[in-house]
Amino acid sequence: MHRCIFPIWGQERPFAVPEDAVDKEHFKESTDGNERITDVSEPTLSFFPASGPGVHPALLICPGGGYSHLSWLVEGLDIAGLANLAGISAFVLKYRCPQRREAAHADAARAMRLIRHRAQEFTICPEKVGAIGFSAGAHLAATISAPANPVPYPAIDAADECSFRPNFLALIYPAYLADDQLKLAPEFRIDEATPQTFLVQSENDSVRVENSLAWYWELKKHQIPAEMHLYPDGGHGYGLLRTGSAASAWGEATSAWLKRINGIPR
Repeated sequence: MHRCIFPIWGQERPFAVPEDAVDKEHFKESTDGNERITDVSEPTLSFFPASGPGVHPALLICPGGGYSHLSWLVEGLDIAGLANLAGISAFVLKYRCPQRREAAHADAARAMRLIRHRAQEFTICPEKVGAIGFSAGAHLAATISAPANPVPYPAIDAADECSFRPNFLALIYPAYLADDQLKLAPEFRIDEATPQTFLVQSENDSVRVENSLAWYWELKKHQIPAEMHLYPDGGHGYGLLRTGSAASAWGEATSAWLKRINGIPR
């Protein structure tokens, strides 16, 4: 896949800390073939354009990792390939970590705005820009889809005049969305502007299936279209890995949904 990488901030960057002046970003040691990045202080977007003529839909990809690292391969680069095969251009977000939630939220909002602001350059449709997130990355994608606080950071330039809310949203084994009583976390407020959502989770997920159930229930209360796939097994953090579990079918189901809502022939 061809890609280009570009920063999402200039000199002015909200939620900066003095430690950002020292580049400590690195890949963590891995024994399972996945690539995990941590100590990110310079947020970027990696752009993977869809092939073929014409204007394409786009997808912002938010890898998971508990806000301590980014599951860069399994929940980032692999997902860009899934999007491209569906005819959708992909942007993989490298957001600040570890434990930089406010900064990560600003990074995701800025990324969506930049994608729309530069839509002509990227040959994408600014009215068809969605987001997909995994685990903590799903929480991050949700924070720009149904924010209780509609101002993620003070406006900096013309790009910040664009909306940061996705046109469609996919939450894959999401974390931190709700408690076991199906009450959403206080950083969320679902309303008529919340995008239609595709949800995936396994019943034996260690981060609790209530996260998906609560989001789905709130969407239905507000008559927002939703599709949920609840698998009997699969655990957590599998990405597109073929584990032999029921949840391994999520990739094909998500691809079909992405094509359907964006009017792409199957």
